Parts: sequence; structure tokens; C-alpha cells
Amino acid sequence: MKRLVLLGSTGSIGRATLDVADHLGDVEVVGLAARRDVETLAAQIGRYRPRAVAVEDPAAAARLRGMVPPEVEILAGPQSAAELAAHPAADLVLVAVVGVVGLLPTLAALRAGKDVALATKETLVAGGPLVMAELQRSGRRLLPVDSEHSAIFQCLEGVAHGAIQRVVLTASGGPFLHRPLETLAQATPEEALAHPTWKMGRKVTVDAATLMNKGLEVIEARWLFDLAPEQIGVVIHPQSLVHGLVELRDGSVLAQVAPPDMRLPIQLALTYPERRPSLLRALSWEERAGTVLTFLPPDPARYPSLDLARSALLAGGTMPAVLNAANEVAVQLFLDRHISFGEIPVRVRRTMEAHRPVAAPSVEEVLAADGWARTAVRALGSEVRR
Repeated sequence: MKRLVLLGSTGSIGRATLDVADHLGDVEVVGLAARRDVETLAAQIGRYRPRAVAVEDPAAAARLRGMVPPEVEILAGPQSAAELAAHPAADLVLVAVVGVVGLLPTLAALRAGKDVALATKETLVAGGPLVMAELQRSGRRLLPVDSEHSAIFQCLEGVAHGAIQRVVLTASGGPFLHRPLETLAQATPEEALAHPTWKMGRKVTVDAATLMNKGLEVIEARWLFDLAPEQIGVVIHPQSLVHGLVELRDGSVLAQVAPPDMRLPIQLALTYPERRPSLLRALSWEERAGTVLTFLPPDPARYPSLDLARSALLAGGTMPAVLNAANEVAVQLFLDRHISFGEIPVRVRRTMEAHRPVAAPSVEEVLAADGWARTAVRALGSEVRR
């Protein structure tokens, strides 16, 4: 019986994880955590009967108290997810919260001797060196849940590190792959959220439209697989069937191919190293006769966010945390219709230009840089449109 703490249970990854847990039948949900959606959380509590839950918003936690049985322990406040991640009954913590808030629970889980399944890119983007150092000290596993990193993880099994030439992350290209560049800056939130392949949360769906999601994944891959920046490539693959490739020094290329469904990498993280039947219908190559798989280089003019992420990785220190925080706020400003789509990468770039990174930062310095960037990106005036 796998004993699971699920952070971000009310989001798209969280709900998919519970679907997988139902399918597997031998996963005990020890703990659930959400930011403020207590209505969904209360329904999950009624179904899974966790021992404890965490709610970031104290007011929402107070509302939840009247909606669930008294024996359910309710943790409240900004530190509640980290407290739940160290729950003594858990052996695996799946981190699926949005943003840098996943960093402290990830560190807490590793310190408490738990394996971590990581679906939150921002954890390694902002605090990669801190997480990897804690992972080494703990001797536990860090299992990637992002489809691209899960693909690379699978391809690398049994491959010596020295045999890797580079890894290649695939991207669908989002809803604007073929949109005329001269109209791109005026794209609406509804258009940005119309992803052609994946069903995801609002923030990551906009990141897929700007390709910032792939930029964050480049930074994440650097830490997960101990690679140099130049060993991580990105290609546009609109069919979303090949999720990652590994080029080896002898010229061989390994690829992981699967339907575009997050339940597959989630299940692998829950059952690893075992492979079990999944909820997915297997790809039928006979039915796909004539299917063409295409791979294209990303256009920097269409996807400037990818270059911003690579610049942040090269700068190091607190710069990736600033990149991530500035982007998170800029995306929300766009979704709230305060700025245009084209202004998202401009605000991120301007915030990065104003930051002087701290080398080898502590957790406190990472969080301070994150907070500074959130304020700085909001303070930028309309001149950033140019």
C-alpha cells in the first residue's frame, strides 16, 4: 500500500492523481492540501478520508472546519503544506501546487525521509541547488511528473551519464504556432487558453502559449539530470506524441512515445519502478498509419520567453527565481486583462534586467528574490509595452 500526501489536490494534476489512485486501488491518501478551494477539498475528504489536510488560506480553513468530520486534522496557513509534507504516515509526497510555494514542502518532505513526485516546475527553477543538495543528503527519490521530464527519466534508465550527448524536450507550440506574428501581441486570454492538445490549469496553459513552460522545463532538466545548459534542447512537436528524446554519444536516439495524458507519468511516479496497466488506451500504430510526426525549431520572435529562461539559467543564483515570479505575476495580469499578451515577456525581461542575482542563495534569499520580483513586475508602467 502506497501512502500518499497530495499537495495541490484540487488542481488539474491533483484531480488526475486521485483518478490514478482510484484506478490502482492500493494507494492510501494520507493527506490533501489546497490553497483555498475548500468546496472541492471537502468533497475529496469525504471520499478519501485523509488523516490530515492543509489549507494555505486561514479563512478558507476555518470554513472547511464546519464541512468535514471532526476527526480530520486541519492545518492552516502558509507553512501548512510543508507541515503536511512531513506527515509521519506518508511515504510519498506528490507536489502539484502552482508556483514557488512548492519549494518549502519539497524540502520538508525530503528532510522527513519521504520520496517526492514533483509536478511543480517552479520548485527546481527557483531552488534547484537547494533541492538537489537535500535530495543527496536524504538518499530518497525525486520522481518527475511533468510529461517531458518523465519521458527523459524513462529514456535514461540504464544509460550511463557519460553517454548522454543531450536531451530534447518537446513542445506542442501551443495555440499560436501558426498565428501571424503581427497579431500575436493582441491575443486574448480566451485564445491563449485554447490549447490544442493538453488540458491544464490556466497559468501553465498560458505558459504553453508563450513557451515559458518549456523554458522553465529547461531549467528543471538541468537539475534533475545534472546537465549543462547546452545539453538541453527544445523542439516544437505539434502532435504531442513524442514527449522527450535522449541523444547518445554513439548517434543513437531514445524517445518516449505515449498519448498526451498526464495520468501516465503520474501513475509511473506512484508505482515506480513497477509498470502496471493504466487508464489510457494504448496507441495503435495500425490505426495511425499515415500519421506524420513533425519537429520544428522554436521561432525566437514567436517565443521570446524561451530565450529569457535560458538567460536566467546562465545567470544562475536568484535569477531563475526572479524569472519565475515575474512570469507568474505577468501571466495573472494578462488573465485579468490588465496587460496584453505581448507584454508578458517584456515585463519579465525588464524585471530580470533590474535584478542583481545572489550567487548560491539560501532558501530565505530565494524567497526574498521571489517577493522582490512580484512587486517589481507590478510596478512597471505602460512603457514596458515598447
